[in-house]
Amino acid sequence: MNRVLNAEFDWQRCPEVGRMVAKRVDRIISDIHFASCLQQRMLAETGTRLIDWVDHLCLPVNDPFAAMVEELGYIRAVHEAGQEVWRHPGAMVPAIRIQEQATADVCLKVDSVFDFLHAHQLDDGVARGCPQIDVKMAIVAQAGSSQLAVIERHGTSGFHSESRSGQAEDALAEHRIAFSNRKRVFRDGSSGYDEVAGFEYAMTLIEAAVEELGVHRACDLFFEVEREYWQDRNHAAKVQKKRQDQLGLGWANHDHHTYRSSRECFSRLVGLLERLGFTCRERFYGGEEAGWGAQVLEQPHAGIVIFADVDLSPDEVTGDFAHEGLTARDELGTVGLWCKLHGEAIMAAGMHHLECQFDFDAARTQLADAGVQTMKPFTDFEYLKQAFTVGEVWSVDPLRVEALCEQGQLNSDQGKKFLSDGSVGSHLEILQRDDGYKGFNQTGISEIILATDPRHGGGV
Repeated sequence: MNRVLNAEFDWQRCPEVGRMVAKRVDRIISDIHFASCLQQRMLAETGTRLIDWVDHLCLPVNDPFAAMVEELGYIRAVHEAGQEVWRHPGAMVPAIRIQEQATADVCLKVDSVFDFLHAHQLDDGVARGCPQIDVKMAIVAQAGSSQLAVIERHGTSGFHSESRSGQAEDALAEHRIAFSNRKRVFRDGSSGYDEVAGFEYAMTLIEAAVEELGVHRACDLFFEVEREYWQDRNHAAKVQKKRQDQLGLGWANHDHHTYRSSRECFSRLVGLLERLGFTCRERFYGGEEAGWGAQVLEQPHAGIVIFADVDLSPDEVTGDFAHEGLTARDELGTVGLWCKLHGEAIMAAGMHHLECQFDFDAARTQLADAGVQTMKPFTDFEYLKQAFTVGEVWSVDPLRVEALCEQGQLNSDQGKKFLSDGSVGSHLEILQRDDGYKGFNQTGISEIILATDPRHGGGV
């Protein structure tokens, strides 16, 4: 039976705080014509809900809602002259910023403030910051005592950052090129692949970026490039990204990034992520019949969550499989076979999927109209809904298939089918969260792992 292995991360629904925050956001949005129209366009043109794009609310000290935040479970994270920042430790809800001001503001997260202003022809937007800093904001609409703003973040959850020098900007550009051009395929000198060399090379690039940019900015940059690599190989991603870019939003609605790993490389993957500032959250086990496990990791400053999947045995569940290391085994599960067919997700294959927050029904309907179908939902709770788009089929290197057949991990018929038909590589995942629920499905997720097993024609 699928279960969370860390009791401290057994996330609970928080319906009251979710409802109250959404109500306060709606009151502000309803006062501003541009914001109301944007809310409607988000739903109609991108299948997303404005509430899922809210980074924070900025409220006057005397705002009635400001007096309620502690009662709703928020904890004061920043207390300095003229400003308090409150965050909720157990719910996925926007931060609350309280300071001396006359307006109540809703601030939306976007990939690029410039792109948002350009998309809406708001050249006169009052931008705070410049391209050289890690936080950039702009007030994009105002009516009475209500304002709508957008915020662009790069490796920080705060609201202030110092401008970078020209030398630092040059370093940023250089590391972006290094990440974008990163070699992802290494040979072992014969016909095989050397995944360890790939990890070692990636770590040298990460170490260099961390040294010059700092860990949080390096992390932000690394995953910006990772999303681009995944998107370039996934039609559904291209279709949805274009829809979101038309409103200047980008991928700022991402919920988590999912990477598949072989057993022998799993601890290396975790080590690489920890060098980028991630810490381990809950662990999952899908059950003996599913044969897989996962480690969830989070980088709170960069705002990125990773779901790292790996083949796992029952006797390995209670140990720290993220760090102790897992040995290769002859029998491959769904995750291990995917890696053998396509390569490690952090290397040649790229992410298995990016999961973003949507209005579940609207997104699926609109994507279907655009020619992108979705698989049967594997989560359909009142507070959490999830479904994959139909998988992107990739061709498979004959050398990989040959090696699997020689090792008895595929039979000849399976090998021939993969060579002729290819195998499902990646997906876009559609997710809707409600009630402030921060966790993941602990039961149905095993079904989708099995449903995407390429030996069973999974994902198509």
